[in-house]
Amino acid sequence: MKHILVIQTALDEAFACLSREGAVAAIRHSIERKDHAAFLHPAIDALLHESGLAPAGLDAVAVIDGPGSYTGLRVGMACAKGLCLALSIPLVTINTLDWMAASAPRDDEAWTCPMIDARRMEVFTALYDAEGRRIQDPLALVLSPDSFSDILLSRTVRFFGSGAAKWQGITPYPSALFPDIPARPDAAAAAAWTRYLHSDFADLAYAEPFYGKAFHSTLKTG
Repeated sequence: MKHILVIQTALDEAFACLSREGAVAAIRHSIERKDHAAFLHPAIDALLHESGLAPAGLDAVAVIDGPGSYTGLRVGMACAKGLCLALSIPLVTINTLDWMAASAPRDDEAWTCPMIDARRMEVFTALYDAEGRRIQDPLALVLSPDSFSDILLSRTVRFFGSGAAKWQGITPYPSALFPDIPARPDAAAAAAWTRYLHSDFADLAYAEPFYGKAFHSTLKTG
């Protein structure tokens, strides 16, 4: 039985979970964004103790690597890399927006657009088709009423996450939907397991958080 520790400190609510071959076996949560650093190591110790697993029993560590909270990303990556180096096990990195999109239930009629609040009218976002395939890479976007115009004239898109309320307040398009879709730990565990099976590992020497990309005023797809 393979065990992967999954660390998520990118968003306001952090968690550490122990997964067994893609299924969550034990989990600890923190809802205090400023306390993620203090929360993480005791949470990992508690998970391992609860599961009767020594650190040496871990087969990999996975971390949600951004975008998200600058401090939270650094905390999670530093912890994950430290464990991997100490235990000589691989590191798996998962983009925050990919994880959020994977948490959404399948909808054959709608595309998916997770949003993470940045500042003012800015969000981190990416776009996924009805099959869950990423069709717009993660970027930092300055929202305006014209954002997503070419897409929303022809199809329905589900917007969700901490940044979606900004867009809901200014979009003129009825094809923009705003369901409540929480980012699920089990989706992160499943993604980590898939990457582990495919030996899709990060380079420990060069792995770093994904903080975001250049800012844009509109989002277009070919």
